[in-house]
Amino acid sequence: MKAKKGFTLIELMIVGAFAALLLIIFFVQKANVDAMDRDDDRKVAINAMYYALEEYYAPSHNGFYPSEISEDVLPVIDPELFTDPFGTNLGIDGSSYSYEPANCDESGQCREYILRAQLEKEDTYIKRGKR
Repeated sequence: MKAKKGFTLIELMIVGAFAALLLIIFFVQKANVDAMDRDDDRKVAINAMYYALEEYYAPSHNGFYPSEISEDVLPVIDPELFTDPFGTNLGIDGSSYSYEPANCDESGQCREYILRAQLEKEDTYIKRGKR
């Protein structure tokens, strides 16, 4: 009897199922890594805003903070940092960044603030004014 060469249908199905499982695992892990990278980008942006407020804005405004922030108020940082990883600017609904001034007077000078970034894989990242 002549020996047949090739794979059986069962062997091909097992290899296909194994390959599909590996692809699923790969894409799930890639999505997790991408989300963690976006979270890191959000933390970098919040830290840049925080240090610009503390080291640049407050000292030149007698220790006060602005009632809102933008690239015009904080020109010392890269304007792209005001846009979250999904392209939404700070202050616009749906942005993962928020600036919340507190203890403000009628001229818009504030004594406190909170910067927040909504993260995907961790709790909300928060920085508060030091003064």
